[in-house]
Amino acid sequence: MSHNSGLYIILVSVHGLIRGHNLELGRDADNGGQTKYVVELASTLAKHPDVERVDLVTRLVQDPKVSSDYAQPVEILSDKAQIIRLACGPRRYLRKEVLWPYLDTFADELLRHIRKVGKIPNVIHTHYADAGYVGSRVAGWLGTPLVHTGHSLGRVKLQRLLEHGTKPESIEENYHISTRIEAEEITLGGAALVIASTHQEVEEQYSVYDRYQPQRMVVIPPGVALERFYPVSDPWQNPPIYQKLQRFLQDPDKPMITAISRPAVRKNVATLVKAFGEDPELRNLANLVIVLGNRDDITTMESGPRQVLTEIFQLIDRYDLYGHVAYPKHHTSDDVPDLYRLTAKTRGVFINPALTEPFGLTLIEATACGVPIIATSDGGPRDIIGACENGLLVDPLNIKDIQNALRRSLTDAEQWQRWCNNGLVNVRKHFSWQSHVEQYLEKVRLFPQQKVQSLLSPLVAFPATEHPGWNIPDTNRLPTADRFLVTEIDNTLLGDQEALEKLIGRIRNEGQTTGVCIATGRTLQSTLNMLEEWRFPMPDLLITSTGSEIYYGPQIVTDTSWQKHISYNWQPEAIREAMKNIPGLELQSTEAQTKFKISYFVDPSISPSYREIIRHLRRQQLPVKGVYSHSMYLDLLPIRASKGDALRYIALKWGLPVKRFLVAGASGNDETMLAGNTLAVVVGNYSKEIHKLRGYAQIYFAQGHYAWGILEALDHYDFFGNLSQTQPEMVLV
Repeated sequence: MSHNSGLYIILVSVHGLIRGHNLELGRDADNGGQTKYVVELASTLAKHPDVERVDLVTRLVQDPKVSSDYAQPVEILSDKAQIIRLACGPRRYLRKEVLWPYLDTFADELLRHIRKVGKIPNVIHTHYADAGYVGSRVAGWLGTPLVHTGHSLGRVKLQRLLEHGTKPESIEENYHISTRIEAEEITLGGAALVIASTHQEVEEQYSVYDRYQPQRMVVIPPGVALERFYPVSDPWQNPPIYQKLQRFLQDPDKPMITAISRPAVRKNVATLVKAFGEDPELRNLANLVIVLGNRDDITTMESGPRQVLTEIFQLIDRYDLYGHVAYPKHHTSDDVPDLYRLTAKTRGVFINPALTEPFGLTLIEATACGVPIIATSDGGPRDIIGACENGLLVDPLNIKDIQNALRRSLTDAEQWQRWCNNGLVNVRKHFSWQSHVEQYLEKVRLFPQQKVQSLLSPLVAFPATEHPGWNIPDTNRLPTADRFLVTEIDNTLLGDQEALEKLIGRIRNEGQTTGVCIATGRTLQSTLNMLEEWRFPMPDLLITSTGSEIYYGPQIVTDTSWQKHISYNWQPEAIREAMKNIPGLELQSTEAQTKFKISYFVDPSISPSYREIIRHLRRQQLPVKGVYSHSMYLDLLPIRASKGDALRYIALKWGLPVKRFLVAGASGNDETMLAGNTLAVVVGNYSKEIHKLRGYAQIYFAQGHYAWGILEALDHYDFFGNLSQTQPEMVLV
């Protein structure tokens, strides 16, 4: 795949059940407008001549309770678009609220997919908070602009639930709302662009976030698939769904008041049933048709949908609406446009009475089929009716307001026709996917695109995360590098300016497929300061604090999976207490201490030997790894942490065999990464504690000091030449 061809766009939508046909809309709270939005966006983007490839990435689900379609790793949507399904936690279908613990794995799997493609995406576009968390990490690793669409927002949901009297602890238990809000804050902080559907969403919803940055937000309403949603032709045969409605209705040809939504409290369908049930004139004028997803047995449904449906059935019974209201158990995605067309044919009206509506995709679908609309005055419907001039806004809590609007739309034939005509013209002007994609790509073209020809660029001042997305350096080789040069800073990379400049030049001129990694005992801040002082370009990878921290890419993104891995049984307070009275040891400065590294100065003339110190800690049942270097420094780390362990973790995660890593070091804290199957070099000015590695077949002892020794090793191993191209099975930690 050429790097200079069209745009490569990755859309990430983790939860729900996503496929290219017959979407199970309304099945549950996770299968609503978002699943439809992402499939239609992917398909329309792929039709644009400027776009080379679109991958819609979602979760792989292997569960006998759902279709086997969701267990297919790849589903082709068109010649340039496909759905990619990646493993994420248990195989079974899970609701979005319980997916949070598995999202780091999903991020790793997405990274693995990108390496297989072999091209950095021009854009990663995430949908909802969970995908935002994943995309923030992967876009940060790769230095790729992040675009985000929230669909619904946690702070707004929290506010509304509290207003309805739900207890905070119940909200946290059911929705993991604090985790979601934190993910949204991280995403808003890192996104180059946030796409909202309405101005209300920007001004009243996103504005309650700490990382609200209105200059990075743009309103681009979603589109409607005009090839599916179109008005009734003449003649038109009644569709299959008509037979299902006939079972419920005494006079199925009366005008239809139609509502289609998930069975959720927020959708406020019970109020609509009350409005219809309490108004004899409405019952005389029209039938009520409510389509609330698919159900088999409501007793087996989750409590929220079950309660909504139970209340609606009780209201139907209370007002004796049998023969006047239809509530089919099942429908397909193909039935939905037919329901709109039936509504138009009977000169009925579509209503969305939701308490809150971020956008209202069903409203523009109904509009495209020639149906006037009545909708809640909250959120998106204001923009839709403002643009289409095809209906009325109502207060969703005011039953009389709803009744009056319905009566007007059903009794004023001239007004009904005007709304119908206005909607058909204006929906094509304002709400087509083609116009959405044109506006979308106009914004994306403003992003600086990756210059994949050059590895090296000026160092990005830390923290690079302050301007994510907009000022992307061209250093990043993480997804495409087929080998890595890994080097310690002190007494290895730095020390001789002439040798360093020659090394930088050789990497630039000969190492087009070579990634660069710094592996050091220094903290992150100290490492970045040293690299800047010596004018060494920003590396692709940073292993700092003696292997206890890993950072990726120009935005310096922490590998939290590594931190979780090494945190096992780490007891820093107990370790400090146990070390307190050992002679000849002094804690280094606060700046040298990190969450997973405790550092000491050692006076070997007074202190016990390194082995005795480690034995002392083990007798206290404290699992710890010690790294002794330059005969004066001691670092204590979690048992799973070291530079060598971090290096092998990275090799597995990024799908490269360790024999494609050339590792350069000079002291004891480099030993774990020099030993093993790596290509290794010990530079000439090495410390005596590493002398014991002489004679190892895979370790080259150079004559040259500092970077001269690394330059020697490049030739010794012919590192820029034809290393074995054998690739292992990609396995992620």
